[in-house]
Amino acid sequence: MTRPVHTIGVTGGIGSGKSSAVQILAELGAVVIDADRVGHEVYAPGTVGFDQVVTAFGRDIVGADGAIDRKRLGAIVFGDPPALGRLNAIVHPLIRDAVAQRVSAARASGRAPIVVEAALLIEAKWDALVDEVWLVVAQREVIEQRLVSQRGMEPAAVAARMRAQLSDEERRAHAAVVIDNSGSRDQLRKQIERLWRERLTA
Repeated sequence: MTRPVHTIGVTGGIGSGKSSAVQILAELGAVVIDADRVGHEVYAPGTVGFDQVVTAFGRDIVGADGAIDRKRLGAIVFGDPPALGRLNAIVHPLIRDAVAQRVSAARASGRAPIVVEAALLIEAKWDALVDEVWLVVAQREVIEQRLVSQRGMEPAAVAARMRAQLSDEERRAHAAVVIDNSGSRDQLRKQIERLWRERLTA
C-alpha cells in the first residue's frame, strides 16, 4: 500500500519569513502551490473573477494593459473593511477552488509532499485543504528590522500591517508545527530539514 500524499499549509505574518521556509521545502523536493500567485490568476483578463471584480469596483481599476491594476485596487480596499470584504467574497472562493484543483492534481500524480503557501490560510479557511498547518513566526523586533531594511517600510507602516493581521497567538491555535525564524537562514534550514525527515518522509 502506498503512503498517502502529505499536504501541508505554510502560513505566517508579514516579515516572518514564510516564503523563505517554503523555498527551502521546494529545494528539498516539495511541490509548492503559491496561493498568492493563484490569486493573481483568478482575476486575470478573460476570467469570471476579472468580470466580477471590475463590476464590483469599476473600470477605473483596469490598467492600460487591460489587466486589473493591483495598486489601484489596493488603494480602494486598503483601510476600507467593507470594500475589502466585498473583494474577498469574490476572490477567496475562486482561489480556494483553484488551489484545491492543484492539490488534487499533485496528489493524483503521486508527487509528495505538497506545500500550500498562503498568508491568509487560516483567515480564508483554506486550512481545510491541507493535512496540517505549519506556522512561521519571528520576534517582533526581528520582523520590524527586516521590513524596514529589506522592504523600505516605515516603522509606522509596519505596525499598521501587523495590527491588521491575525496575531501569532491566534494562528497557533490552528498550527500543528510552529517554526521560529528569528535567527539565520541556516538555522531555519536546519529546522525545516528536521521537520522534513520527521513529518514528511518518515
